[in-house]
Amino acid sequence: MPDRTFLDWPFFNDAHRTLASDMAAWTAAEINASEEPNDPFKASQKNVRALGEGGWLRYTVPGEHGDGGKRLDVRSLCLIRETLAHASGLADFSFAMQGLGSGPISLFGSGTLKDAYLPRVADGSAIAAFALTERDSGSDVSAIATSGTTEGDHFVIDGEKTWVSNAGIADFYVVFVRTGEAPGSGGLSAFVVDADTRGLDVTERINVMAPHALGSLRFTGCKVPASHRLGAGGAGFKVAMATLDIFRSTVGAAALGFARRALDEATRYARQREVFEKRLADFQMTQQKIADMATEVDASALLVYRAAWAKDTGRDRITREAAMAKMYSTEAAQRIIDNAVQIFGGLGVVAGHPVERLYRDIRPLRIYEGTTEIQKLIIAKETLKGKDE
Repeated sequence: MPDRTFLDWPFFNDAHRTLASDMAAWTAAEINASEEPNDPFKASQKNVRALGEGGWLRYTVPGEHGDGGKRLDVRSLCLIRETLAHASGLADFSFAMQGLGSGPISLFGSGTLKDAYLPRVADGSAIAAFALTERDSGSDVSAIATSGTTEGDHFVIDGEKTWVSNAGIADFYVVFVRTGEAPGSGGLSAFVVDADTRGLDVTERINVMAPHALGSLRFTGCKVPASHRLGAGGAGFKVAMATLDIFRSTVGAAALGFARRALDEATRYARQREVFEKRLADFQMTQQKIADMATEVDASALLVYRAAWAKDTGRDRITREAAMAKMYSTEAAQRIIDNAVQIFGGLGVVAGHPVERLYRDIRPLRIYEGTTEIQKLIIAKETLKGKDE
């Protein structure tokens, strides 16, 4: 049983504590933590349906279409992601992509777009996706080359996107394209594109070390109504960054879930395993590892829930706090999981063992939604904005 004492911290209210308890009970009953799917695409579809039926996807959508709150509650998103990640990396992924893929609509969509898409995201009947990255524009969003040109009351999209989560199973994509209002990042716009739109094709599935539904898209003369644009022309970079400002903290929460699971597995094994007529837990070198792991888990939790609390209590932007939470938690989780593998010894590298799966699960989190190196640049930039004494 993972440590739940952090719920007593002042970052949370009673509703959050109830949510965490209910989510843990549901996950224990509904998520098979020992199963690794052969087909992550089918498994993701199954997860979305289950999460929708359980009512958990309501938290990815604010207002009347979702949980009823005026805006997304980041602490709730983080608590859910941490709990799911503790059990299954793919279940966490399925939940997270519903939020990331629909977040731009929640934040910038017209009333018509919100009515058309958000209820289906909240009940799990529609799968969402976020298409930002291209082969030559990952961290550098200003290098996006996919174009959107006007044609009457439509935009025609041409180009390619890759590393798209839910590619091929999504019912709609939020796609970022160059519409040319200004150079660089100032000339981007975001559009909601239905998966069955003519000219949109899934070109590949990408197999990665941890099971995820990933793929690439091609747009060839893909006509999208101008009314499907999110925000004003040229506001695409703002749409992307505002969305990531919310969901970047939740990546840290997922890493925290992985780290707690690794700590739980390692401490349980260390208490049971006997070596040279002593428990593994009785050796000081093991105790040193456990101490480091426990401290980094708490430090990660403090950063993650500080960022979430700051957003929920009225901060317009939490760019610095979210970057810190994402950077530290993902890097710390990698160290924690590596220590867990070391404690298990040979068992820790057996394919399918919980800590072996965690070792693969954590690695992508240090890359997606902004690499560790990009987070450091963001933190430094935001810190250097401070006024001189």
